[in-house]
Amino acid sequence: MKSNRILSGLILSLLSLTGWITPASVAQDGQTTQRRDRNVVYVTLDGFRWQELFGGAHEPFIAKDAGVANVAAVKEKFWRDSAEERRETLLPFIWKTVAKQGQIFGDPTKNAAAKLENTHKFSYPGYSEMFCGFADDEGIKSNNKIPNQHVSVLELLNQRPSFKDRIAAIASWDVFPFILNQPRSGIYCYAGITPIVGDDLTDRERLLNDLIADTVVLWPDCQIDSLIMQASREYLMKRKPRVLFIGLGETDEWAHGRRYDRYLHAAHRADAFLAGLWNLLQSLPDYKDTTSLLIACDHGRGSTIRDWTDHGAKVEGAEFVWMATMGPGIKPLGVRSDVSPTLSQIASTIAQLVGEHDHFAINSPKSAKPLIGLYGE
Repeated sequence: MKSNRILSGLILSLLSLTGWITPASVAQDGQTTQRRDRNVVYVTLDGFRWQELFGGAHEPFIAKDAGVANVAAVKEKFWRDSAEERRETLLPFIWKTVAKQGQIFGDPTKNAAAKLENTHKFSYPGYSEMFCGFADDEGIKSNNKIPNQHVSVLELLNQRPSFKDRIAAIASWDVFPFILNQPRSGIYCYAGITPIVGDDLTDRERLLNDLIADTVVLWPDCQIDSLIMQASREYLMKRKPRVLFIGLGETDEWAHGRRYDRYLHAAHRADAFLAGLWNLLQSLPDYKDTTSLLIACDHGRGSTIRDWTDHGAKVEGAEFVWMATMGPGIKPLGVRSDVSPTLSQIASTIAQLVGEHDHFAINSPKSAKPLIGLYGE
């Protein structure tokens, strides 16, 4: 028994030295303390650029050349004289709440550019990187519906007794069941243009199924965000998951379609959804003061009027991303400076936020460490 305690202490010491466990999270008896934030809601805005996150609407793109149908109306709604005003106008919840109560990573002007580790710079490699904690340029190099051979943080958490069957993913893009390897992982994964299934559907879910059947299909592999927003809200209320991933896709779709106006509106709606979601979480006893909110994107885009619509290995700048978080115990540091985050840090950050980063580190040794400094460590 004594040798087991010594071995446990040595493992914890090594993890602490490598940054997986901070000194503050290791008690004197060698046992790890658990963070009190028991739940995580993680939301992604697919392909949403850091330029709009930190600077709001980009004036050269509010133009016919960028697909803006009514230039005057878009300028009136989103254009302001300063970057601070523009970003608050576009994303009021992120900048008036998350930035004040939590932290935002990825501002290049603060010596804090956030980057992908994969070189492909499109969605499947990005999502696999964020959920598994590392890039695999050779094994994951397309958006094809191939089951991910790597184990995600969601799958590992679902193997833990206190998380079993309380992990869920609800997303616009129909490739997520493959990215998260739903048959193997066993997590609930609702994605794409398909009805909600189950023997215990609520009245709201049945109404959503009617709307899904009646709504025009804009993209064959991607559902409109409003339906995903409502489906995820209803699932949260009904099932009370401890970790819920919500993947929104319209920012990427409208950008590919060269519709900067609709790209901005999609981001603005996503921000409003985040505000409502956070208010809902704080109104529910299962989540109030025990839930962290994490927000990110899967890749960036080009920076010019020619290539802002695109991403991929040949698009300069599409490797730059961003992430934001707030929740119990997270220091309110606002926009972070002098850090070099990567998308691969998301996986272990999710584990850290629910007090499982030591377990994740042992079972996913290739994964990057959590985002630095969330708890002041």
